[in-house]
Amino acid sequence: GVPTRRLGCKQWYQRRVRGAVAEALKIIPKTLMQNCGVNTIRTMTTLTAKHATGGSTWGVNGETGEIVDMQTFGIWDTLQVKCQVLKTAIETAILLLRIDDIVSGVKKQSDIDAEKMAGKFQQQQQEPPQEE
Repeated sequence: GVPTRRLGCKQWYQRRVRGAVAEALKIIPKTLMQNCGVNTIRTMTTLTAKHATGGSTWGVNGETGEIVDMQTFGIWDTLQVKCQVLKTAIETAILLLRIDDIVSGVKKQSDIDAEKMAGKFQQQQQEPPQEE
C-alpha cells in the first residue's frame, strides 16, 4: 500500500524493505523442500503456521523434507553466520546492479556512436559528388 498519515514514509519504506527481505529468505526452506521432493506449498504453509504461533525454532529437515524442531534436532545457526551471509548476499546484489549499469551505459554509448556513424553515412549519400 501507500503511506498513510499515521505511518510516515520512513516507517512505510522500512516495513516494505523488511517484507521484501523476509520474502526473499523464504527461498531457503522452499529449496530444501523441493530438493527433498515434498509438496512445497503444503509444507511451507505448515512451517509458516508454526512460526506464526511462536515456534521460531522450527525448520526443514534437509534429508526428509519434514518440518522439525531444530532445537531438538540439534541444529544451531549463530547470529554471526546469518549476518555474514546476509551481508555477502547484499554486497553481491549491489555488485550485480553496478555491473548491469556499466553494461547498459556501454551499450547506450555504442548505440550513440552507431547513430552518429549512420548519420554521417546518410549525409555522404545525399551530398552530390564534388567536381574538381
